[in-house]
Amino acid sequence: QVQLVETGGGLVQAGGSLRLSCAASGRTTGSYSMGWFRRAPGKELQFVAAISSTAHTTYYADAVKGRYTISRDNAENMVFLQMNSLKPEDTAVYLCAARASHPDFRVTYYKPGAYPYWGQGTQVTVSS
Repeated sequence: QVQLVETGGGLVQAGGSLRLSCAASGRTTGSYSMGWFRRAPGKELQFVAAISSTAHTTYYADAVKGRYTISRDNAENMVFLQMNSLKPEDTAVYLCAARASHPDFRVTYYKPGAYPYWGQGTQVTVSS
């Protein structure tokens, strides 16, 4: 079992930056692949970014590529999402998710159903 807690959300002006953190507890997350998703008002859950257990591979949604960076610190059981050049359309609840490392991650990283463990989310609001 893995417990995830996101922090770092808040209100920021367009063009600003935020850094989200996801603290994992329970079983060591060094063998878990991690993802960030977001849910905007009235919209479905959307993939944002994912990182393999070793951090050797990262994936990004086209909407955030070049602006967001996912990283992890396995020694501290932490995953981060650095968000730069934020836009009003980035406003959403951002959720951290975890799944046990598996070879199919390269084709399932963007699927919410592939992640059994989820945090409660942190609100990010970008004003124009």
